[in-house]
Amino acid sequence: MEAQLVSRQIIPFRSIPAAGLHGVGLRSLPGNLFKLAQGISASAQIIREFQPDVLLFTGGYIAVPMALAGRNIPQLLYVPDIEPGLAIKGLSRFADVIALTVSESKQFFPGKRNIAVTGYPIRSDLKKISRSAARKQMGLSNNLPVLLIVGGSKGARLINQAIQHNLTDLLRDFQVIHLTGELDWPEIQAQQAQLPAELASRHHIFPYLHEEMAAAFSSADIVLSRSGGSTLGELPFYGLPAILVPYPFAWRYQKVNADYLVDKGAALMLENSLLKDALMPTLHQLVSDQKRLASMQTAMMSLACPDAAAKIADLVLDLAAAANAKKKVRA
Repeated sequence: MEAQLVSRQIIPFRSIPAAGLHGVGLRSLPGNLFKLAQGISASAQIIREFQPDVLLFTGGYIAVPMALAGRNIPQLLYVPDIEPGLAIKGLSRFADVIALTVSESKQFFPGKRNIAVTGYPIRSDLKKISRSAARKQMGLSNNLPVLLIVGGSKGARLINQAIQHNLTDLLRDFQVIHLTGELDWPEIQAQQAQLPAELASRHHIFPYLHEEMAAAFSSADIVLSRSGGSTLGELPFYGLPAILVPYPFAWRYQKVNADYLVDKGAALMLENSLLKDALMPTLHQLVSDQKRLASMQTAMMSLACPDAAAKIADLVLDLAAAANAKKKVRA
């Protein structure tokens, strides 16, 4: 997925071998250690070719080989989620500067001095569009509220199943922009084809959106999504009240992100196992209480940091300038 997204921006992309070590069984550990060694070697080769002034990391075990190979190069670690995982905690040992989405994450880096709170960076093509223009672009009317369903870059199968279970009832009361992911796209497309024409016209399904994502966000009244790091940046930017369904089969970082937005009064949270039965009552509760919906919108908007990407870029440039200054002094 990352290779496709980077290539769309006409940025050179190089992959490196890597594999996780935490929670790996003894049978897989030797192979993963070998991949780590391969990754360090490949990273060292990239460093020799590219001669970077700064390394920027956002976590994940894929970053570990490069951090080890580039331990003598200034490093900036950006922490997208509220609570860092093991890989990010490990990478923090090499980081010259740590950038955080929210100040609450400072507690996870005791003793670290060079910490900056930047907010979550959103891509430059996510612009705010007037609701009327956005809905026109997405083929939506102003007669019914709009629910945007986002399952992440690959979709979310359990969210999709809950939507399929409630689809007819949902489309009676809402227009739906549904990002299905590639895996479930054929199945959901087939279900849509069986709907009465009036209901089918309210179900706007896409495997994934790129440039049109700004119009999708700007059209929505409510978002139903997982709670990965991007929800901490994109939803506040658009001031979108959310129903968050943390991914239950991985480490708890999505639950922590969702708790943060719920505690701020900007979102509601539903457990994956409850989504099928609780979705429609929760949606009806929200749209019938416009005062609460407006309060959630205000709370979400108060968390926005629209200049986060620029702040992180400034940190990168500052590290590069400091490193070059040291080189000149040595010379």
